[in-house]
Amino acid sequence: MDSINQQQPERDRENLEDQEAVEKIRELVDKGSTCFFCTKLQSGGPFATRPMAIQQVDDEGNLWFLISNDSNTYKELGEDNKVQLNLQGSAHSDFFTLYGTASVSRDQAKIEELWEPTIKTWFTEGKSDPRIAVVKVAPQGGYYWDTKNGNLVAGVKILIGALTGQTLDDSIEGTLKV
Repeated sequence: MDSINQQQPERDRENLEDQEAVEKIRELVDKGSTCFFCTKLQSGGPFATRPMAIQQVDDEGNLWFLISNDSNTYKELGEDNKVQLNLQGSAHSDFFTLYGTASVSRDQAKIEELWEPTIKTWFTEGKSDPRIAVVKVAPQGGYYWDTKNGNLVAGVKILIGALTGQTLDDSIEGTLKV
């Protein structure tokens, strides 16, 4: 029997909970900090979806955003606080979808913490702009797709697999439960 037939199948699924899930979320956000932020999940109609920058993932796994209190997003969160976030960190890996509950506040200390100079593009009065609102998304569950060994190793495995006709999949996926 040749060595190829004796190989064990690769582990391609790993469900993550608690701090492991938080670390995976943080890792994926570090690779692609803009997500699709979906609202109106309970409306029965199409989701309302827009790209939004994730300002922070805290130690509990909450995702933080800054929005304008005169935006459609703000209005929609007042009507239905259930949200879905979809992230693509790179072309072939670093994906997640999260479902959670959003809460909106005007916490000035959190605005100060999350503030970056480029945000002034949307809030011309700076950190004290009265239109700034803070959104905290507490994830309730989700799913991720990633590589086990990074994009470079995954790319090499794809190339070798294509040349040899072997399946050398480097992907891993699983649930996220914070």
